[in-house]
Amino acid sequence: MPNHVIEPLPGYKEIKPFVYAGFFPVSNEDYQNLKDAVEKLALSDSALQFAPENSPVLGFGIRIGFLGLLHMDIIRERLEREYGLDLVVTNPSTDYHVVLMNGEELDIKSASDLPDTSKVHEIAEPWIKGEIIVPSEYIGAVLQLIVSKRGLHKNISYIENRAVIAFEAPMANLLTDFYDQLKSITSGYGSFNYELDDYRIQDLVRIDFYVAGEMVDALSIMAHRSESQNIGRTITKKLKEVIPRQNFEVALQAAIGGKFIAREDLSAYRKDVTTGLYGGDVSRKKKVLAKQAKGKKRMKRFGKVDIPSEAFTVMLKRD
Repeated sequence: MPNHVIEPLPGYKEIKPFVYAGFFPVSNEDYQNLKDAVEKLALSDSALQFAPENSPVLGFGIRIGFLGLLHMDIIRERLEREYGLDLVVTNPSTDYHVVLMNGEELDIKSASDLPDTSKVHEIAEPWIKGEIIVPSEYIGAVLQLIVSKRGLHKNISYIENRAVIAFEAPMANLLTDFYDQLKSITSGYGSFNYELDDYRIQDLVRIDFYVAGEMVDALSIMAHRSESQNIGRTITKKLKEVIPRQNFEVALQAAIGGKFIAREDLSAYRKDVTTGLYGGDVSRKKKVLAKQAKGKKRMKRFGKVDIPSEAFTVMLKRD
C-alpha cells in the first residue's frame, strides 16, 4: 500500500499550556501513585502536559502545564479527591524563552531552571491580548489595575452602558490574583478574556528565597527587575506568616544573584500545644498532640526548619 501523509484538519492548533506548577507528594513513597494518576488524567485531557521534576527540598514530583489557574485547581482537586493524594503544589508560573551568550535557545518552565545570569543574553516572556468588559463607572479603577500589572491600555469602546477595554499585559503578572482583584474593584461585574500574543524581551531576573541561610529552589520565581524589590519584600512577609516559629531564630531572605533585597526574621519559639491543658486528663493531651502530628505531615523538613505546604503557594495568598 502506498504511504499516505496524514494531515490535520484545517484550523487545528495544538493546545499549548500557559501555566506551569510543580506537583509533589507529601510522602516520596507516593510519587509513583502521583505519576500514574496524572497519566490517567492526561488520557482524557489533551491540554495536560507533564514532565518529571526533582527538588532538593520537595523530592521527586511532576511539573504540569495547564491552560489556566482554573484548570490547575480542577486537576489538583481531582488528584486529591479521586486518587487520595496529599500534595504540595508550588507557585504557578509561565514559560520563558532564554537565549544564552553562545546563541543556544532554551524554553524554561521553572525559575530554578534558569542558567547562571552570566551565561544569559536575553529573556523573553509571554504577553497576552486581553479584553475586559465592565460598566462605564469602573473604567478608571480597571485602568489602574492594568497599569499595576505592567499592562498597556490599547483601546476603549462602548456597548450601551458598558465599556470594552482592550489591553496587553505580561502573562506572569495575571497568574495570581488578577481575576480576584478585577471582581473586587468592579463589584463582580467585570468579565475578562484573553489570548496569547507573543514573547517579548524584558529585563527579567530570578528571585531566590533563603530559609535559615539555605536557598529553597521550589520558591524561586521570575520577575521584572522594576518589581523585584517589592515582590521580594511581599513574599518574605507572607513566608513569615505561614512558616511556624522554630526553637531558634530563622532568617527569611530574598535575593537576586548574590545580592539580598529583602529580609524578615522569625524569632525563636517553642510551641507547646498542651499549654492550655491542666489536670490529669492524659487522653486530652494525646488527642491534641495527635492533631499536631497530623498537621506536621504536610510539612517538609528543610535543614532544621519545617516548611508547611502553604509556603509554596504564597503568591496565591490574598493580602
